[in-house]
This record gives sequence, C-alpha cells and structure tokens, in this order.
Amino acid sequence: MKNNLFKISFLFVVLTTVLTACNTSEKKEIAAVETAPIIETFTISREKLATELRIPAELTGFQQVDIYAKVSSFVKELKVDIGSQVKKGQLLLILEAPEISSQLAAAQSRQLSQKAIYTASKSTFDRLFETSKIEGTISKNDLEQAAARKNSDYAQYQATQAAYKEIAIMKSYLLIRAPFDGVISARNVNPGTFVGSSGKGSESPLFTLQQQSKLRLSVFVPEMYTGYLTVDDELIFSVKSINNETFRAKIARMSGALDSRLRSERVELDVVNTSKKLLPGMVAEVLMPLQSKDNNYVVPKSAVVTSSDGVYVFIVENNKMKRTAVQKGRELEKRVEIFGNIPENSILVKVASEEMKDGTAVK
Repeated sequence: MKNNLFKISFLFVVLTTVLTACNTSEKKEIAAVETAPIIETFTISREKLATELRIPAELTGFQQVDIYAKVSSFVKELKVDIGSQVKKGQLLLILEAPEISSQLAAAQSRQLSQKAIYTASKSTFDRLFETSKIEGTISKNDLEQAAARKNSDYAQYQATQAAYKEIAIMKSYLLIRAPFDGVISARNVNPGTFVGSSGKGSESPLFTLQQQSKLRLSVFVPEMYTGYLTVDDELIFSVKSINNETFRAKIARMSGALDSRLRSERVELDVVNTSKKLLPGMVAEVLMPLQSKDNNYVVPKSAVVTSSDGVYVFIVENNKMKRTAVQKGRELEKRVEIFGNIPENSILVKVASEEMKDGTAVK
C-alpha cells in the first residue's frame, strides 16, 4: 500500500514538473513574440507589371533635304521663298554659268564634225564592199583598212556624243527642282550669290525642303522598356506649345538595335499633320503604357535586399523571418518583379534590410 502511494506521488511530481516546464516554454515563446519588434508585412501576389512612362521625343519632317548646287555658278533667279508650298518637280531656282553654255556649243560642234567624218568613211567602205563583190577589183587589204577606218571614226563619233551628253547634263543642274512635295523652311541665297560643289559657295545649302503634311516622331526607349512595345502600338503624345491637347500616332518603325551611346532603341511614329498644328523641330512628350505580358510576383523594391551575399527577401513563417534567395526581373518606379522558390500567398517583410537576421521573431 505504501509503495503504491509512493508511486502515485512520484508520478504526480513528474507530471507537475513536465507541465510546469511546458508552460514555462510556452510563456517564454509568447514573451519572445510579445517583445519582438513590430514589422510591416504584406501578402505576395501575382500580377502584370503595368505603369506609364513619359519620355521626351522630337518631331521632324517625314522627308527633309538640304538642297545644294552641283556646279559652280551664280544665282540668276529665285522662284520660291521661305514658307512656299512646292510640288515635286517644281522649279525652285535658276543658276547661271556661261562657260557651260560655251562648252556645250563646242561639244556639239565636235560631235557634228565627227559625224561627218564617220559618214564619209562609212560611205567609202560601203562602195568598196559593193565593188569587192566582183572578183579581182578590190584587194582584201584595202577593204580591211576601209572597215577599220570606218569603225575608228564611229568610235570617235560615239565619244563626242558622250561628251556632249555629259555637258548637257551639267547644264541641266543649273535648274534646281523640288525632289518631293513640301515646304521651303530655309533659304540661304540671293540673286547673284556664288554657289558651287566646293569652296566658299558650298558652305550653306540653297534651300531646306521639308515634308510637313506627315511627320516623324522619334523617341529613344531605354533598354529595360523595349520589350513592352511592338509595331502598330498606338501611343499618346503632347506638345508644350499646344496646351490641353493630345495627339495619337502608331509605331511605324523600330530600329531593332540599341544605340551604343544611349543604350536605348530608336522608335519612330508616323504622325499625320494635315492641320499643320505640329511643326518640325517641336519637342514632344510621349506617354508610354508599359504592360507586362506575364503574371509574376511583383513586390515593393524595399522588400528586396541586394547585398554581397546575394539578392533575397524575408518570408514570415510562424512569426519568424526566413531569408529566401530570389532573382530580380523588370523594375518600374517603386516596384520590381521577383522570381524564386516562394509559395503562393506567402507573407513578406515590406521593408527589409541587411541588418535583419534569419530566424528573428517578429510581430
């Protein structure tokens, strides 16, 4: 009987000790949690990274050309001025070079003279050839010499023809015509001005011609945003000098390569400008919507720690921080895509830092 009582008392003491130890352990854990720092957290979720980006751009004429003189000459007559609307092939300016007219006349005389010589040698060869049909009348050597003379004179005649055409083409350069429809935006000469293909007269163009009914909007897109755009995407842009009005245009061309200096891709939009509100040279601001095509984890940049140990975030599990390695994707403003072994609906520390330790208790 006494032994049984002793055993029961011993078990009671052991059980009481175990319960007391468990309670103490739980109390310590509760106390640790209660004394742990309060950390701001959030539940991670997948989404398409989307935002808007404003990038400066420049408007230029769809076609633009500086017109120079091909030959050394003097300005004889101006047919247009700044602001003139011109059509393709329209005469813009007449130049004068008397020496070219003299050279053309001399070349024409040489051509006529050589034509006469060729006609005579050809006639002589034709007569000898007809006579040679009667055996013994004309020697073979004489006939061959006549043919050689005729061929030589014909070659000389062709050379004079080419020389005449060359000078005639040079003379045609004295008439300056518009290469396309557009507006004269600059004029740098007056009647009597010396112009040419080299020397002082070639420093400035005669005219600058721009096509303004259609414009190019050129924008350089930074490398990290190039994947958001495709040809035919419609973008909105505005111009500071035209208040409270926006314009739309579609992407017509993408260079497909990055500029080595700017590390950006040149993108061009075609802008219809029939109203003539927009002018070449204006600086525009393009509103570029950036919509990701994939659903990925997107978190605040403050939640991602980049250090010498790598890139990681802190996941909160059972009121403790767990460091988890991740990889960063695209960044937009204050948010960033991350990739890694992160379960769905995980709770992450919103503002993480290198001072935080793995396993730290948090509220």
